[in-house]
Amino acid sequence: MERPKKKQILLFYCVEAEDLARKVAAQSDFIQLQSINWRSFDDGFPNLFIKNAHDIRGQHVAFLASFSSTDVIFEQLSVIYALPMLFVASFTVVLPFFPTGSFERIEEEGDVATAFTLARMLSNTPISRGGPTSLVIYDIHALQERFYFSDTVLPVFESGIPLLKQRLQQLPQSDKIVVAFPDDGAWKRFHKLLDHFPMVICNKVREGDKRIVRIKEGNPEGCHVVIVDDLVQSGGTLIECQKVLAAHGAAKVSAYVTHGVFPKKSWERFVHKSNEESEKAFTHFWISDSCPVTVEAISGKAPFEILSLAGSIADALQI
Repeated sequence: MERPKKKQILLFYCVEAEDLARKVAAQSDFIQLQSINWRSFDDGFPNLFIKNAHDIRGQHVAFLASFSSTDVIFEQLSVIYALPMLFVASFTVVLPFFPTGSFERIEEEGDVATAFTLARMLSNTPISRGGPTSLVIYDIHALQERFYFSDTVLPVFESGIPLLKQRLQQLPQSDKIVVAFPDDGAWKRFHKLLDHFPMVICNKVREGDKRIVRIKEGNPEGCHVVIVDDLVQSGGTLIECQKVLAAHGAAKVSAYVTHGVFPKKSWERFVHKSNEESEKAFTHFWISDSCPVTVEAISGKAPFEILSLAGSIADALQI
């Protein structure tokens, strides 16, 4: 069967996603960057202007978003709602990190599941001439969140794990790598994507008022252990896992998360500060560039290394 021809994509982007947008465009001659004037009125509300609006009629259009804080969500939603109404042939939103994904459950009456709230906001995106909007998200916290979206958007769930697998193959002694999960949830989410690696599963057990990380299954002894999860906030769980794995004989411990959120500069606790501390610290800490604010903050700081989603996003735009 003949392969379909690639689409010419006009890619708009928010301010903080500009570097990632340029990397995406560099992946393909079929992606052309477009610009928006991100201005504000004196009262702080957005004064936005989509350049060359007439020229995008009948074109395949995409928008690269970054909902890094509540301050920027309104202005980006304004653009997301406007673009498909400009008679575009199709519309795709790329939101690499779905920030409220971990708030998807109601455990007590009165809890607000803000994952559902944000999904409803995105579900109000107008339908373009080509039909429902495609919404590309990477390693959303829970796959069942696809059902939070209405039929006016089509969630496309992608993963950063292929980038990690590629990077691990480049390491010396790649056959001595063991993948560890900090809890059963991470194992359920990712183990099928990493099933050719030996695995260690950790869990948290309560001892009095404390929650202690223990190894539930697997043996890290003598191996380079890579802890895998979807995101990191304070990093406390990763640090406790590293201590337990080292105590059970792991030769090295590294970490991978797709989304390095790191509020209040919590990434600082992982930075190599001296040779002595580095020996006890994480050998590598890989994150994707789904959170641009973090990427800028940790640039050039060991043990952090960025695995860019640019190539994967370029491919996803052709779906």
